Amino acid sequence: QMRKFADAEVLPYAHEWHLRDEYIPLPVVNQMAGLGVFGLTIPEEFGGLGLGKESMCVVSEELSRGYIGVGSLSTRSEIAAELILGGGTKDQKDRWLPKIASGEVLPTAVFTEPNTGSDLASLKTRARRDGDVYKVTGNKTWITHAARADVMTLLCRTNDQPGYKGLSMLLAEKPRGGDTNAFPAEGMTGGEIAVLGYRGMKEFEIGFDNFEVKAENLLGGEEGQGFKQLMQTFESARIQTAARAVGVAQSALELGLRYAQERIQFGKPIFNFPRVFGKLVMMAVEIMVARQLTYFAAREKDGGRRCDLEAGMAKLLAARVAWAAADNALQIHGGNGFALEYPVSRVLCDARILNIFEGAAEIQAQVIARRLLEE
Repeated sequence: QMRKFADAEVLPYAHEWHLRDEYIPLPVVNQMAGLGVFGLTIPEEFGGLGLGKESMCVVSEELSRGYIGVGSLSTRSEIAAELILGGGTKDQKDRWLPKIASGEVLPTAVFTEPNTGSDLASLKTRARRDGDVYKVTGNKTWITHAARADVMTLLCRTNDQPGYKGLSMLLAEKPRGGDTNAFPAEGMTGGEIAVLGYRGMKEFEIGFDNFEVKAENLLGGEEGQGFKQLMQTFESARIQTAARAVGVAQSALELGLRYAQERIQFGKPIFNFPRVFGKLVMMAVEIMVARQLTYFAAREKDGGRRCDLEAGMAKLLAARVAWAAADNALQIHGGNGFALEYPVSRVLCDARILNIFEGAAEIQAQVIARRLLEE
């Protein structure tokens, strides 16, 4: 079903969306909501499908094969839902989860700051309690789909305790913005960041100046739990990102294979030349390995077992495989691959981000190294 949707509603339009740097159209988002994409792993009691992380991988891979932007639309819903399921109060679960599952509410993750990427303990954005609200002041950056989001999972500092201990997670409501006014909320400003790839949702930097969040929207109702709550989502987020990477790699393989069969040189398709089909063979092998590792990590997560090692390995490997596949697919295209009109140029740009977000390759290596010493 997801492949049919991607083939009919995503693949024919993805490259134009990319070239024009356009949002993924809301009718496509609404179709995804109708397919249950935003509530895949949310329990049925809250309006979701109640499926596991392995099912999430299938959906993420197929949609990312069509366009990584579409495959990533559900990432923020997955993160928000897991935060609320793992750390929210009963009232917060009852209020937010059904709306996230239905797609009525689109979340965005607001964690990174201009001088803080992987080092979350040094976050400076501050939320001060003032009666029934928190007033937030500070700056955030690399916030995906921020303008069209309805709620932000906002990591900020709520007290003076050092490091992780002072961090809390707020479910910060905001009105949807548009092209003329991305952030119509009082106390909130922002601007778009022009990006090489990973388009369709747009990236933003955001400034908060006494932006108000209801105190009842403190996740779990207790300050100082934000980092612990976020840590509980890392395994799932990395598995889902690995699945997106496998989808991008599969797209590169299909583009390279098609071009190699259609391009005629020296009187025959270039697929017949060993240096060409050798690239495609190794792409297929590496994609299969990355896919199996990703799905194994998902099954471990579904089984309730610790899988930070497997999730880190899957994300690290799949991101590298996606980049290698995109690079090789472009090489097979020759000079045409360097032309923006060919979709493989987009896939190369999209593949590059996978080694950076949801835990950079260097962070995944650190996680794996620590676990090897534990073993």
